[in-house]
Amino acid sequence: MKLPAMNDPLRRALRWGALALVVVVVCSLVLTPFSSEGDRKGSASKDQPPSLSVEAASAITTITGVAISPLLGVSLVGAHHYLRADDNSNLPWYATPWFWLPALLICAMVATKDFFGAVLPPGWKLPFDVAEEIENKVSGIVMAGAFVPFMAAIFGSSGSNMVDAGAAIGFEWISLLNIFTIPFAIAAFLVVWLCGHVINVMILISPWGGVDAVLKGLRTSLMGALLLVHWINPWGGAVLSLIVIVICALIAGWAFRLMVMGTVFSWDFVTLRRHRFTPNEKANWMFTARRIARTPIRSYGKLARSADGKLTFEYRPWLFFPKRTVAMPDGQYAVGEGLFYPEILLRVDEEERKTMLTLPPRYASHEEKLARIYALAGVEDVGIRKGWKALKRLVKSLFGFGTRTAAGT
Repeated sequence: MKLPAMNDPLRRALRWGALALVVVVVCSLVLTPFSSEGDRKGSASKDQPPSLSVEAASAITTITGVAISPLLGVSLVGAHHYLRADDNSNLPWYATPWFWLPALLICAMVATKDFFGAVLPPGWKLPFDVAEEIENKVSGIVMAGAFVPFMAAIFGSSGSNMVDAGAAIGFEWISLLNIFTIPFAIAAFLVVWLCGHVINVMILISPWGGVDAVLKGLRTSLMGALLLVHWINPWGGAVLSLIVIVICALIAGWAFRLMVMGTVFSWDFVTLRRHRFTPNEKANWMFTARRIARTPIRSYGKLARSADGKLTFEYRPWLFFPKRTVAMPDGQYAVGEGLFYPEILLRVDEEERKTMLTLPPRYASHEEKLARIYALAGVEDVGIRKGWKALKRLVKSLFGFGTRTAAGT
């Protein structure tokens, strides 16, 4: 996996945010009096609530685990709180059965879809993959605002062992520290969620169900590893979570571009936009399918022809930074007609083709017009469509369909 450009300003900000989260955790340790014996063993009794340091470690692990798969993570946390609570009348919203029971049912349906999707023909489960991609995006946004603040507000919480520390430096000052912990917790949640959401996008653009099962297995395994390490030692879970957060911050740019691609593809699939869409005569939206000059892969921009007749790609890093324009490599280009979306191909020789740009699904069935707009060298079959036509020709050849009798026989 190739990392995004190191000079990306927003990615640097995310990296500093992850570093600041580490500083906050260290500060919580400094402010915490000596932990109880139960805390040092990774648990505390009901009479002796956990210290702030242990609460901080648990919060980091919980936020990271939920960010990997929001709906599954929050429903498991809610079910855990509900089953361990002595009084179920005053629980937060995510710990009520009205939330976590339907949420777990939805997760079970998704797992069933993934299980049977591994043996279904390509494309059959595409509508369900689109629905899951939208669900993951919505649940991630909702949990970032409605769940993470609950977990991050550890300073001055009623359950933490901070009476002595509060008397020494003042409860008001301790509570104000939540102003710093909550924003950094949300930032950490978002960068991890971005990378977790990449799994849904890869499933959406991948034609094979077996790949989906592997990707989902990796994500679930990471959640299980966080839970297991946290159960053994809360600080071990916190350290592993911080490692995950830093890695996700480093690849946030790559994950963001893939998320944009998934959003565009999902919208086009759900709205059936290609049936009421017409390509623009001058410039059209596309994604880079490989690194072009300094332009990262899957950058979203427009392909056009400059005044001198050369193909150029114009885009904005992170969608809102100043525009950049890059010249496409010289050569003969063609439009690739895929099963779900077209591509722009660079002809290397008679047989080899390089996919340079990927078009959103709305451009499907408009390949001929795209070739005319950009004066490209025709339309070619690619991907599953190409393989399917080759298979049909092979079957016809094997069984004699479509053959003609030679003249005079």
